[in-house]
Amino acid sequence: MDKKLHYVKKELLRREIPPVLLVLLLLAVLLLNFLLYMHLNNFSFTTGQPDVDSNLCPFGYFRLGPLKNCSPWLSCEAINTEVRKLKCVGEGAVKKVFLSEWKENKVSLSQLANSELKEDFLHGLKMLKSLQSKYVVRLLGYCEKQFTILTQYHPLGSLKSLNEMLDLPKYKGFNTWHRRFMLAIDYVSIIHYLHNSPLGTLVMCDSNGLDKVLSQYLLTSDFHVLVNDLDALPLVNKSAGRLVKCGHRELQGEFVAPEQLWPYGEEVPFEDDLMPPYDEKTDIWKIPDVSNFFLGHVEGSDIVRFHLFDIHAACKKKNPAERPSAQMVMDTYRKILTLLLRESAMPGTREML
Repeated sequence: MDKKLHYVKKELLRREIPPVLLVLLLLAVLLLNFLLYMHLNNFSFTTGQPDVDSNLCPFGYFRLGPLKNCSPWLSCEAINTEVRKLKCVGEGAVKKVFLSEWKENKVSLSQLANSELKEDFLHGLKMLKSLQSKYVVRLLGYCEKQFTILTQYHPLGSLKSLNEMLDLPKYKGFNTWHRRFMLAIDYVSIIHYLHNSPLGTLVMCDSNGLDKVLSQYLLTSDFHVLVNDLDALPLVNKSAGRLVKCGHRELQGEFVAPEQLWPYGEEVPFEDDLMPPYDEKTDIWKIPDVSNFFLGHVEGSDIVRFHLFDIHAACKKKNPAERPSAQMVMDTYRKILTLLLRESAMPGTREML
């Protein structure tokens, strides 16, 4: 009796869903998957900062706010007469930063804070001028003889305040694994740009701790990342045998790369002349720690970490030569974003197939 009922059910199913219809349904699902893949694959490469920044102007010019035309970088005279300081909003070893106003636009005015660090200040200005791009804060003007730099103001401040910002009701909608992962992709894209800059391979040396790293970058109002502080950006030229050292003091802790640590043990006192130099792979070592901060502890962030495990393990190779390039890390991040967006958009696809 049971066998007979089972046979009847199978016959009814065959009659209700013809094989041709099953094939058509399968093809429809496959086609939908393909179209979704193509859409998300394209989406993943455009959800970061656009390839062309519509606000970029020719070298020596800038566009700000509602202004349609590009204006030349402000000179000493223009800064002195047209820019009004409002309040001090930050101070580091090299610079003091003032929220200021220029033609009803909020701007940032940076001034030398320590006369002994003039060279660092001027190096930062040189880098800022040379590296203007979608990855770098916009330069509006400077006065070299007065050690003054004028840049675009970003009210959300540095990345140090990211978690506090995302806790505010206004930005709760941004506090998702997707948005946070996009910030990590922005960060890695900036490292890639610095390693492949118009000036050559540059190393982000102001990065001896997580807080120090985060203080070098700004969060824009549309939730992207810009590098802001370029005072410590030495050049690597491996073909010419030119490597770098980040400062002249002993570095310690797990955040810095192993090759940045004193290699001769406690019994040998630190001497800068004996410290071996290194290359840009120190930046790669730090990527997992910075990305872990970006991801936070929101729903879905652990899934992202799981997918990032292999590339992050490669970043933490003790031998710098075995670590991936910033290009490889960036490409991997983007592929993982595509995969996760596709899975989140069609979570039941596997069951359907």
